[in-house]
Amino acid sequence: MKLLGIPGSLRKGSSNLAILNAIKQLAADKIKIEVTTFIDRLPHFNPDLDTEEPILAVKEWRRQLALADGFYISCPEYAHGVPGVFKNALDWVVSSGEFIGKPVAFLNASPIVKASLSETFSVMSARIIENAGVQIQFLRNKTDKEGNLILDDEISHALETSLQVMIGEVQAKIT
Repeated sequence: MKLLGIPGSLRKGSSNLAILNAIKQLAADKIKIEVTTFIDRLPHFNPDLDTEEPILAVKEWRRQLALADGFYISCPEYAHGVPGVFKNALDWVVSSGEFIGKPVAFLNASPIVKASLSETFSVMSARIIENAGVQIQFLRNKTDKEGNLILDDEISHALETSLQVMIGEVQAKIT
């Protein structure tokens, strides 16, 4: 079983990347979580380029998604919406099927981003797992100088609970 963590920010010190790396570490002995930062390699979405033989970066993006049994999404809010680079990454896979039936949990998505992404993932037939989502207030203030999430008891418990739910969802999908 493998989950794929996808940050919606390209920033190296992103708190979105920090929470994905934290859940990856917590999951080490339970399930494999890979965190990808591949979205920065994708060209602007153009339906004319979305052919039977897509360009190499799109092909690799789709392969990464296809190999995952579920997803953790941590995406910031920019100007009351989803960052363009993240939306672009999703546009490349709206009709290719990599999310169909797979569980998706949001980590630290604002209500605006969560609503927008819920709509997009619903169109892609993903299964949004609400009770696996985690919202941490002022997440950016809970990272250290190296960009790591500071795991207090409350954050650790929330992430562990999320992992248990996602593992159950992935197992149910596989069996």
